[in-house]
Amino acid sequence: MLETVSPEQASPLMEPRITVITLGVNDLETSLDFYHEGLGWPTEGIVGTEFEGGAVAFFPLNNGLQLALYPKQQIGEDANVEEATPSSTEFTLGHNVVSKEAVDAVLKTADEAGAKITDPPRDREWGGYSGHFLDPDDHLWEVVWNPQFEIEE
Repeated sequence: MLETVSPEQASPLMEPRITVITLGVNDLETSLDFYHEGLGWPTEGIVGTEFEGGAVAFFPLNNGLQLALYPKQQIGEDANVEEATPSSTEFTLGHNVVSKEAVDAVLKTADEAGAKITDPPRDREWGGYSGHFLDPDDHLWEVVWNPQFEIEE
């Protein structure tokens, strides 16, 4: 059982920060092609192949964040958890852009790369404009323009 600690004691242990978002994928090559060739994201390609179960692809994002693609089976083995039936509604990945036109352009690029557009771009009740797509492994992305959200480059 874990020991209960106060927030003051816990803060040095785990700061509220995420450095890598890892997506479990069925086929590393297919997903790499989607993000690199289809969406144009920079990457060094698949690395770690010299280690058993180490093949992974990284994509640098803003502010030091990394997106990693890693085989689903290997995630299960590494974390000692069984694969479960996935649901695309468990979480979304948000990609905020500077205008409605940028939402349209990004979704067009994703569509041409092979994404499944699940929700074409449209005005939202809360004042923004967004649309959704699924990547080759059914990870759900929202491309959104929010007039209240400042984009950091």
